[in-house]
This record gives sequence, C-alpha cells and structure tokens, in this order.
Amino acid sequence: MAQLIKLQDYVSRYETDLYRYPSQFVRLKKQQWEKMKLHWESGAAFASIDKEVINKEKPSAARKLMSFFKKMDDDEPEETEFLKQQADDEIDLEISSHSDISTEEELKKYFLDSIFDFQLRWASSTISEKSYVDNSYCYDERLKYLLQRFPDNTLVLYFPVLKIKNAPVELEVILITPTGVWCLSFLEFEDGTAYIGSGDRFWVKKWGDTETRVLNPLISLKRMERIIEQIIEYAGIELPVLKGIISRNGYIDYPQSPVGYRFIDKREHDRWFSQQRAGRSPIKSVQLKAAKAILDYCQTTSFKRVHYQQETLKEWNSTTEEDSP
Repeated sequence: MAQLIKLQDYVSRYETDLYRYPSQFVRLKKQQWEKMKLHWESGAAFASIDKEVINKEKPSAARKLMSFFKKMDDDEPEETEFLKQQADDEIDLEISSHSDISTEEELKKYFLDSIFDFQLRWASSTISEKSYVDNSYCYDERLKYLLQRFPDNTLVLYFPVLKIKNAPVELEVILITPTGVWCLSFLEFEDGTAYIGSGDRFWVKKWGDTETRVLNPLISLKRMERIIEQIIEYAGIELPVLKGIISRNGYIDYPQSPVGYRFIDKREHDRWFSQQRAGRSPIKSVQLKAAKAILDYCQTTSFKRVHYQQETLKEWNSTTEEDSP
C-alpha cells in the first residue's frame, strides 16, 4: 500500500519526520494485518455476540485507534499519550459487525479501506496541528487506486500546493519510487473515450458520436516536470524524473508525440502498472531525500489542536506574569 505523504496543502505527519514514519507505517500495517487475518481464520472475529454486550463493551475511540496501530515505539510517549486523548484520530477495525466477510479477498478490501481512512488522518494532522479535509477525498477513487494498489515503497503527493517564488502552484500527482519520480496527469472521462493528441492547446475528445475538446494535459505536466526537476537538481539528488499521462478507461492517439513522455492508456496501463508493482525493494535513502526536497517547498494550511492551543495559552500567560513589574 503506497504512502500518502502530502495531500493538497494539508499538514502531514511525514513533514514532521520523514525518516521515521514511512518505516513505521509499513511495520505497523503488517502487524495489524497479521493479527486481523489470524482472528478471521480462527473464527473469533465472527463469534455470535449479543449486541447489547457489544455496545456495553465497545472500545473507546482511543482504544480502537490503539488496536489498529497498537504499540507505538517506546520513544514516543508524548504521541502515544496524546493519541489516547484524541477521539478524532480513531479508526475502527472492529469486524465483529461485519460477519458477512466470507473470503480473504473481502477481508483484504475491508482492511485496506480502514487503512485508507487512517492514511487520510496522517496526511492531514500531526500531534499538534490539523487541517480541514475536503470530504470528497474520502470517496476519491483515483486516490484509493494510488494508495491501495501501489506497493509500500511508493510515496504519493496528491495535488500538492508548492510555493514557487512566493506564489502557490498546485501540481497534480507525484509518485516517488526507489527508481524515479513520476509526474502524472490523469485524463479520464467516459469509458472508451478516445483522445487525439497534438501540440495545440486543446486535444480532440471522441466518445461515441460526440466530439468535443479537452485541455492539453501536457501543458500542466510539462510545468510540473520543470518544477520537480529543478527541485531535485538543486538538492543534488540523482533520481530520474519520469512523465506520464494516464487514461485507464480510454485511448490516447498521438502519432507525433514528444519524446520522454509515456502515454499510459487502456492498452498500456496493465503493463506499466505491473512494472511499478514489480519493484519490492525497501524505501531508499535517495528516495527520502527527494521527498524531503519537494516537501520543503510545499505550502501547508493548518490550525493548532485545542490541546496545544491551551498549552500555548498557559505558556503565554506564564511568560506575561514573569515579565510583569
């Protein structure tokens, strides 16, 4: 499962410690999956339990969270304690109420959907700050495709907002893999749509008997490529920047397409996707350096949690009293 390190301009845990959270996520996810699978295989998860008992003994929000990512590292006492206090960080992996799960594939889907919700929290909050999340991301099929189908060693930036020369610039999709940085633009409308590419500002879009125009996706992709290449080069990182236009449900026809761009349409997608999933190497140092370089340019909009607002106010009042004559 790929890791969402930046979502739009939301505050992210990965920004606070990029060298810790990726490996921690992989480890905890594996532990929890093994635990849930063992429960399911033993039949314990689907035991017949009286609903009144379930309601009476239903775990608190904090306990449910800790049952997901159960044991935080011993060197994180502050974070563990704070998570216990935060009901909005809960993730419910209770499957006793999902007795209709009869196959391992169904269990995997339920598990991945639960982690998807958890990832949105990690990509929109830290211990001390939170961002307001657009609810549409909870049902974003494209985001789920990227997170649930790509391997753990893929780091995802989803429509990040970068600050370039003091001006915010929203990019599209960036995948940082052990072998390269993919800049991706999606071109997906009705199933079976055909796109006729050209160097003009608009491409021709054909669906059935209907023919319309769609903005040339290479325009935004070239801008994204230029920005990411400059950041990578300035940071002294040797990692290739790759470019692709994805149309999983359509066809792209561009006879004289520019060199260096991959057109991943319905005919090419499975091959490209298999190539991305084939790499099972752990996350590399150069990969984290590239991610850190890009995150350093990202804009973040957030607010302090109530817990920390109160602590800040206490500190301010204490300082004021000490400074008083």
